[in-house]
Amino acid sequence: MDLKIKNLENKNYENLRKFENTKYFGYLFFVKYDGKKFDSFDENPNKRSVKLEFKNLLLKNGIKNFSAIQQAGRTDAFVSAKENVLYLNLKKVLDFSQLKIKKINGLEIKEIKRTVPFLEFPEMIKKRYYIYEYPEKLIKNDDKKIELICEKVSGKKDFSEFTNKKGKQLKEKIREIFVSYKNKKLYFSGNKFLPQQVRIMSNFILNDKKSALSGKYLTLEKVEFADEMKKLIFEKVEKFEDLFCKKNYFEKNEFEELEKIQKIEKNAYFTVFFVKNKDKGQFIGKKGKNIKKIKKVVGNVVVKAL
Repeated sequence: MDLKIKNLENKNYENLRKFENTKYFGYLFFVKYDGKKFDSFDENPNKRSVKLEFKNLLLKNGIKNFSAIQQAGRTDAFVSAKENVLYLNLKKVLDFSQLKIKKINGLEIKEIKRTVPFLEFPEMIKKRYYIYEYPEKLIKNDDKKIELICEKVSGKKDFSEFTNKKGKQLKEKIREIFVSYKNKKLYFSGNKFLPQQVRIMSNFILNDKKSALSGKYLTLEKVEFADEMKKLIFEKVEKFEDLFCKKNYFEKNEFEELEKIQKIEKNAYFTVFFVKNKDKGQFIGKKGKNIKKIKKVVGNVVVKAL
Protein backbone atom coordinates (compact mmCIF):
# COMPACT_ATOMS: atom_id res chain seq x y z
CA MET A 1 0.00 0.00 0.00
CA ASP A 2 1.21 3.51 -0.83
CA LEU A 3 2.65 5.13 2.33
CA LYS A 4 0.80 8.41 1.72
CA ILE A 5 -2.54 6.60 1.42
CA LYS A 6 -1.79 4.52 4.52
CA ASN A 7 -0.96 7.65 6.54
CA LEU A 8 -4.19 9.29 5.39
CA GLU A 9 -6.19 6.22 6.41
CA ASN A 10 -4.50 6.22 9.82
CA LYS A 11 -5.31 9.91 10.26
CA ASN A 12 -8.95 9.35 9.31
CA TYR A 13 -9.15 6.43 11.76
CA GLU A 14 -7.73 8.67 14.51
CA ASN A 15 -10.25 11.40 13.65
CA LEU A 16 -13.07 8.87 13.85
CA ARG A 17 -11.95 7.62 17.27
CA LYS A 18 -11.58 11.19 18.59
CA PHE A 19 -15.01 12.11 17.29
CA GLU A 20 -16.56 9.03 18.89
CA ASN A 21 -15.07 9.90 22.26
CA THR A 22 -16.00 13.57 22.48
CA LYS A 23 -19.22 15.50 22.96
CA TYR A 24 -17.87 18.34 20.83
CA PHE A 25 -18.80 19.19 17.26
CA GLY A 26 -16.98 21.61 15.02
CA TYR A 27 -19.10 24.38 13.50
CA LEU A 28 -18.54 26.56 10.45
CA PHE A 29 -20.36 29.88 10.67
CA PHE A 30 -20.63 31.62 7.30
CA VAL A 31 -20.82 35.33 8.07
CA LYS A 32 -20.97 38.67 6.27
CA TYR A 33 -20.18 42.04 7.78
CA ASP A 34 -19.87 45.73 7.03
CA GLY A 35 -16.26 46.59 7.79
CA LYS A 36 -16.98 50.30 8.21
CA LYS A 37 -18.70 49.44 11.49
CA PHE A 38 -15.68 47.65 12.97
CA ASP A 39 -12.36 48.94 14.24
CA SER A 40 -10.64 45.55 14.10
CA PHE A 41 -11.18 41.87 13.45
CA ASP A 42 -9.68 40.44 16.64
CA GLU A 43 -10.81 41.63 20.04
CA ASN A 44 -9.13 44.82 21.25
CA PRO A 45 -9.89 46.88 24.36
CA ASN A 46 -12.29 49.77 23.73
CA LYS A 47 -12.72 48.84 20.05
CA ARG A 48 -15.58 47.27 18.12
CA SER A 49 -14.33 44.01 16.66
CA VAL A 50 -15.83 41.37 14.39
CA LYS A 51 -15.04 38.57 16.83
CA LEU A 52 -16.56 40.35 19.82
CA GLU A 53 -19.80 41.11 17.98
CA PHE A 54 -19.91 37.51 16.78
CA LYS A 55 -19.55 36.32 20.37
CA ASN A 56 -22.32 38.70 21.42
CA LEU A 57 -24.55 37.27 18.71
CA LEU A 58 -23.90 33.74 19.95
CA LEU A 59 -24.71 34.76 23.52
CA LYS A 60 -27.96 36.39 22.42
CA ASN A 61 -28.91 32.99 21.01
CA GLY A 62 -28.08 31.26 24.28
CA ILE A 63 -24.88 29.69 22.92
CA LYS A 64 -22.19 29.55 25.60
CA ASN A 65 -19.04 27.63 26.50
CA PHE A 66 -17.59 27.54 23.00
CA SER A 67 -13.93 27.20 22.13
CA ALA A 68 -11.61 29.89 20.79
CA ILE A 69 -12.81 31.21 17.44
CA GLN A 70 -10.69 30.57 14.34
CA GLN A 71 -11.22 32.31 11.02
CA ALA A 72 -10.83 31.54 7.33
CA GLY A 73 -9.63 35.10 6.71
CA ARG A 74 -8.45 37.74 9.18
CA THR A 75 -9.52 41.11 7.78
CA ASP A 76 -8.00 44.51 8.60
CA ALA A 77 -9.88 47.39 10.20
CA PHE A 78 -12.85 48.62 8.10
CA VAL A 79 -12.55 45.71 5.64
CA SER A 80 -15.92 44.14 4.77
CA ALA A 81 -16.76 40.53 3.99
CA LYS A 82 -19.40 39.11 1.69
CA GLU A 83 -18.35 35.73 3.05
CA ASN A 84 -15.97 34.84 5.82
CA VAL A 85 -16.09 31.62 7.81
CA LEU A 86 -15.61 31.38 11.58
CA TYR A 87 -14.91 28.01 13.17
CA LEU A 88 -15.46 26.92 16.76
CA ASN A 89 -16.07 23.80 18.84
CA LEU A 90 -19.26 23.41 20.81
CA LYS A 91 -20.83 20.73 23.03
CA LYS A 92 -24.18 21.12 21.35
CA VAL A 93 -26.07 19.90 18.30
CA LEU A 94 -26.77 23.27 16.71
CA ASP A 95 -28.66 23.95 13.49
CA PHE A 96 -29.13 27.23 11.64
CA SER A 97 -32.90 27.05 12.15
CA GLN A 98 -32.38 27.26 15.92
CA LEU A 99 -30.93 30.76 15.72
CA LYS A 100 -33.54 33.31 16.73
CA ILE A 101 -31.23 36.27 16.12
CA LYS A 102 -29.02 36.19 13.04
CA LYS A 103 -27.96 39.85 12.75
CA ILE A 104 -26.25 42.27 15.10
CA ASN A 105 -24.65 45.68 14.49
CA GLY A 106 -23.36 45.13 10.96
CA LEU A 107 -22.69 41.38 11.22
CA GLU A 108 -24.92 38.55 9.99
CA ILE A 109 -24.75 34.76 10.20
CA LYS A 110 -25.80 33.42 6.79
CA GLU A 111 -25.34 29.67 7.27
CA ILE A 112 -24.00 27.04 9.67
CA LYS A 113 -22.38 23.74 8.74
CA ARG A 114 -21.36 20.97 11.10
CA THR A 115 -17.98 19.27 10.92
CA VAL A 116 -15.48 17.52 13.17
CA PRO A 117 -13.94 19.37 16.13
CA PHE A 118 -10.35 20.31 16.97
CA LEU A 119 -9.23 21.39 13.50
CA GLU A 120 -6.41 23.80 12.68
CA PHE A 121 -8.93 25.66 10.60
CA PRO A 122 -6.80 28.30 8.81
CA GLU A 123 -4.75 25.45 7.34
CA MET A 124 -7.93 24.03 5.79
CA ILE A 125 -8.40 27.04 3.49
CA LYS A 126 -7.21 26.67 -0.09
CA LYS A 127 -7.81 30.22 -1.36
CA ARG A 128 -9.11 33.59 -0.31
CA TYR A 129 -10.67 36.06 -2.76
CA TYR A 130 -10.65 39.83 -2.30
CA ILE A 131 -12.01 42.78 -4.28
CA TYR A 132 -10.54 46.27 -4.01
CA GLU A 133 -12.86 48.99 -5.37
CA TYR A 134 -11.07 52.32 -5.19
CA PRO A 135 -12.86 55.52 -6.28
CA GLU A 136 -12.13 55.99 -9.98
CA LYS A 137 -11.33 59.68 -9.56
CA LEU A 138 -8.45 58.77 -7.21
CA ILE A 139 -6.78 56.27 -9.58
CA LYS A 140 -3.61 57.69 -11.18
CA ASN A 141 -2.63 54.93 -13.63
CA ASP A 142 -4.54 54.19 -16.83
CA ASP A 143 -6.19 50.83 -17.49
CA LYS A 144 -3.42 49.49 -19.73
CA LYS A 145 -0.70 50.18 -17.18
CA ILE A 146 -2.82 48.71 -14.38
CA GLU A 147 -3.32 45.49 -16.35
CA LEU A 148 0.42 45.23 -17.07
CA ILE A 149 1.29 45.68 -13.39
CA CYS A 150 -1.32 43.08 -12.40
CA GLU A 151 0.33 40.57 -14.70
CA LYS A 152 3.80 41.47 -13.43
CA VAL A 153 3.03 41.12 -9.72
CA SER A 154 1.01 37.90 -10.05
CA GLY A 155 2.51 34.50 -9.39
CA LYS A 156 4.34 32.53 -6.72
CA LYS A 157 7.06 34.68 -5.20
CA ASP A 158 8.38 36.55 -2.18
CA PHE A 159 5.92 39.39 -1.53
CA SER A 160 7.84 41.00 1.34
CA GLU A 161 7.93 44.35 -0.52
CA PHE A 162 4.13 44.49 -0.20
CA THR A 163 3.66 44.20 3.54
CA ASN A 164 4.22 46.15 6.74
CA LYS A 165 6.96 45.79 9.35
CA LYS A 166 5.14 42.92 11.04
CA GLY A 167 4.86 41.05 7.74
CA LYS A 168 8.53 41.53 6.92
CA GLN A 169 9.43 39.78 10.18
CA LEU A 170 7.53 36.62 9.23
CA LYS A 171 9.71 33.64 8.40
CA GLU A 172 7.72 32.60 5.32
CA LYS A 173 6.91 35.38 2.86
CA ILE A 174 6.42 33.37 -0.33
CA ARG A 175 2.82 33.42 -1.50
CA GLU A 176 0.95 32.47 -4.67
CA ILE A 177 -1.18 35.48 -5.55
CA PHE A 178 -3.00 36.44 -8.75
CA VAL A 179 -4.45 39.86 -9.52
CA SER A 180 -6.74 41.01 -12.32
CA TYR A 181 -8.48 44.28 -13.17
CA LYS A 182 -12.08 44.37 -14.38
CA ASN A 183 -14.69 47.12 -14.37
CA LYS A 184 -12.42 49.42 -12.36
CA LYS A 185 -12.00 46.82 -9.62
CA LEU A 186 -8.96 44.79 -8.56
CA TYR A 187 -9.57 41.08 -7.97
CA PHE A 188 -7.11 39.17 -5.77
CA SER A 189 -6.94 35.42 -5.22
CA GLY A 190 -4.33 33.61 -3.18
CA ASN A 191 -3.55 30.85 -0.75
CA LYS A 192 -2.37 33.25 1.98
CA PHE A 193 -1.81 36.97 2.29
CA LEU A 194 0.75 38.93 4.30
CA PRO A 195 -0.40 41.73 6.64
CA GLN A 196 -1.80 44.66 4.63
CA GLN A 197 -0.66 42.98 1.41
CA VAL A 198 -3.80 43.56 -0.63
CA ARG A 199 -4.05 47.23 0.34
CA ILE A 200 -0.36 47.92 -0.37
CA MET A 201 -0.45 46.04 -3.68
CA SER A 202 -3.62 47.92 -4.66
CA ASN A 203 -1.88 51.27 -4.16
CA PHE A 204 1.14 50.10 -6.14
CA ILE A 205 -1.00 48.83 -9.02
CA LEU A 206 -3.30 51.85 -9.14
CA ASN A 207 -0.97 54.68 -8.12
CA ASP A 208 2.67 53.43 -8.18
CA LYS A 209 2.92 53.82 -4.40
CA LYS A 210 3.87 51.24 -1.77
CA SER A 211 1.74 52.32 1.15
CA ALA A 212 -1.51 50.83 2.40
CA LEU A 213 -4.74 52.27 1.04
CA SER A 214 -7.82 52.46 3.24
CA GLY A 215 -9.51 49.21 4.22
CA LYS A 216 -12.98 50.64 3.62
CA TYR A 217 -12.68 49.91 -0.11
CA LEU A 218 -11.66 46.28 0.42
CA THR A 219 -14.01 43.29 0.60
CA LEU A 220 -13.31 39.64 1.31
CA GLU A 221 -15.52 38.14 -1.38
CA LYS A 222 -15.30 34.46 -0.41
CA VAL A 223 -13.02 31.67 0.76
CA GLU A 224 -12.40 28.30 -0.84
CA PHE A 225 -11.99 25.21 1.31
CA ALA A 226 -9.23 22.69 0.75
CA ASP A 227 -10.45 19.31 -0.51
CA GLU A 228 -9.83 17.73 2.90
CA MET A 229 -12.04 20.33 4.60
CA LYS A 230 -14.83 19.65 2.12
CA LYS A 231 -14.63 15.94 2.97
CA LEU A 232 -15.00 16.66 6.68
CA ILE A 233 -18.23 18.67 6.41
CA PHE A 234 -21.39 16.80 7.32
CA GLU A 235 -24.31 16.82 4.91
CA LYS A 236 -27.83 15.82 5.83
CA VAL A 237 -29.13 12.46 4.64
CA GLU A 238 -32.79 13.10 3.88
CA LYS A 239 -33.96 9.48 4.08
CA PHE A 240 -32.24 6.60 5.80
CA GLU A 241 -33.60 4.36 3.06
CA ASP A 242 -31.01 6.06 0.85
CA LEU A 243 -28.31 4.45 3.00
CA PHE A 244 -29.90 1.08 3.70
CA CYS A 245 -32.47 -0.21 1.26
CA LYS A 246 -30.57 0.61 -1.90
CA LYS A 247 -27.75 -1.58 -0.57
CA ASN A 248 -30.22 -4.47 -0.51
CA TYR A 249 -28.64 -5.72 2.71
CA PHE A 250 -31.66 -5.67 4.97
CA GLU A 251 -35.08 -4.15 4.89
CA LYS A 252 -36.13 -1.43 7.30
CA ASN A 253 -38.44 -3.76 9.22
CA GLU A 254 -35.58 -6.18 9.89
CA PHE A 255 -33.98 -3.67 12.25
CA GLU A 256 -36.64 -1.99 14.35
CA GLU A 257 -34.09 0.26 16.10
CA LEU A 258 -33.94 2.37 12.94
CA GLU A 259 -37.14 3.99 14.18
CA LYS A 260 -35.12 5.62 16.94
CA ILE A 261 -33.06 7.66 14.45
CA GLN A 262 -33.86 11.37 14.67
CA LYS A 263 -31.59 12.41 11.80
CA ILE A 264 -28.56 11.26 9.84
CA GLU A 265 -25.55 13.20 8.58
CA LYS A 266 -22.62 11.99 6.54
CA ASN A 267 -19.19 13.17 5.48
CA ALA A 268 -16.65 11.45 3.26
CA TYR A 269 -15.36 9.26 6.08
CA PHE A 270 -18.25 8.27 8.35
CA THR A 271 -21.98 8.49 8.97
CA VAL A 272 -23.47 10.02 12.12
CA PHE A 273 -26.76 8.75 13.54
CA PHE A 274 -28.48 11.14 15.95
CA VAL A 275 -30.79 9.55 18.51
CA LYS A 276 -32.37 10.68 21.75
CA ASN A 277 -30.08 10.24 24.74
CA LYS A 278 -32.44 7.70 26.35
CA ASP A 279 -32.36 5.56 23.18
CA LYS A 280 -28.62 5.58 22.55
CA GLY A 281 -27.73 2.37 24.42
CA GLN A 282 -30.59 0.39 22.92
CA PHE A 283 -29.82 1.69 19.45
CA ILE A 284 -26.17 0.61 19.70
CA GLY A 285 -27.22 -2.79 21.05
CA LYS A 286 -25.58 -5.22 23.43
CA LYS A 287 -21.84 -5.28 22.76
CA GLY A 288 -22.54 -3.03 19.77
CA LYS A 289 -24.31 -5.73 17.78
CA ASN A 290 -26.69 -3.30 16.06
CA ILE A 291 -23.90 -0.95 15.05
CA LYS A 292 -21.83 -3.83 13.72
CA LYS A 293 -24.74 -4.75 11.48
CA ILE A 294 -25.12 -1.18 10.23
CA LYS A 295 -21.38 -0.85 9.59
CA LYS A 296 -21.54 -3.75 7.16
CA VAL A 297 -23.90 -1.63 5.08
CA VAL A 298 -22.73 1.97 5.40
CA GLY A 299 -19.15 1.75 6.65
CA ASN A 300 -17.85 3.75 9.61
CA VAL A 301 -20.61 4.86 11.97
CA VAL A 302 -20.80 7.22 14.96
CA VAL A 303 -23.85 7.51 17.21
CA LYS A 304 -24.53 10.87 18.88
CA ALA A 305 -27.19 11.78 21.43
CA LEU A 306 -29.45 14.77 20.93
